Amino acid sequence: MLAPRELKVLNPPARIGVVGGGQLGRMLAMVAKRMGYEIWILDPAPNSPAGQVSDHQIVAQFSDAAAVRELAANTDILTYEFEQIDADILCELEEEGLVVCPSGSTLQKIKDKFIQKTLLKEAGLPVPDFWPVNSKEDVLNLLKNKGRLVLKTCSGGYDGKGYWFLKDQADVEEAFQAFKGLHLMAEAHIDFKMEISILAARGKNGVTRFYPVAENQHQDGILYLTRVPARISETVAMKAKEVAQGVLETLNDYGLYCIEMFLTQDDQIYINEIAPRPHNSGHYTIEACKTSQYEQLIRVLAGLPLGSTELITPCAMVNILGDGKVQGTYEVAGLEEAMLEEDVFVHLYNKKNTDKRKKLGHITVLAEDTDLAEAKALRAIRKIKIKAK
Repeated sequence: MLAPRELKVLNPPARIGVVGGGQLGRMLAMVAKRMGYEIWILDPAPNSPAGQVSDHQIVAQFSDAAAVRELAANTDILTYEFEQIDADILCELEEEGLVVCPSGSTLQKIKDKFIQKTLLKEAGLPVPDFWPVNSKEDVLNLLKNKGRLVLKTCSGGYDGKGYWFLKDQADVEEAFQAFKGLHLMAEAHIDFKMEISILAARGKNGVTRFYPVAENQHQDGILYLTRVPARISETVAMKAKEVAQGVLETLNDYGLYCIEMFLTQDDQIYINEIAPRPHNSGHYTIEACKTSQYEQLIRVLAGLPLGSTELITPCAMVNILGDGKVQGTYEVAGLEEAMLEEDVFVHLYNKKNTDKRKKLGHITVLAEDTDLAEAKALRAIRKIKIKAK
């Protein structure tokens, strides 16, 4: 079943608008320019990472409806690089004839985690048990009857923010203090052995492509290391692909999606979250796949045939994060040592300031197998130093 509006072919130099000017928008813009497209960015930070490599940047808040309309008026299609934007204005623009990909209605379903999980559950897809939360008493009763929980904000959480692990009443008290006034949901705690993700693209005429399953390691809720291919059986890999296919069919929309999943000790899969955009765990595709996730999204937006998602070689990707010792302006030292070995690729996002756990760049390493790639990536990241400027 195809999405309501078919994508038309956009010939270069058609204009692509991106709401958001961070690193995802930056890497998307760099590919778009290589392919001959004009890129417009909307972001509140002047000279944003994406704006630096784009044709135009509109400096405005994401909530500024007039600015979003200005972006739409100057482009042929809109997309976005993160979820915390006003989906309603995107829906209004679509009603007026503009194409947004993924659609505003898809964003409405995904950005609210309770709505997202409800949609997936109704479609018969595997998700942890979850419940609405209206009061502290709701959570205490669930904790008593269901065991360990994860309390989540229904919107706005990312990179280790917006969730709280609960095992006793003291945790509940702390969580409600931290999340005061926010819309909340509770989710059963999954005792997983591995976090995995898979990128899935759906393009013109409903054609789909799936990337290899990635294995992800987090620190303080932030992705630190990705290994591809994941250390899973072919049976589990096929199951992950089937779940991703179910997500695409449920959303019934075009775009590039990352489906994050938990893999349990007995190889059961549960969907954690869906991102309707390129994803940190897909950075490896730039060097390690025949078509990067960024080129794939441009192909979707421009109505072009989807590219091959074949993995060229095993790889590992590690994030370059601020360590908190340096805040504000900075410089990155150690590249001459980090890049001594072959097949080490450093990507820096040129953000103006650093802070603790802030994503400043990433390193992708190619090797004969993922163990070698991971070892080489960890050697490289230890050479990188964030220094005050």
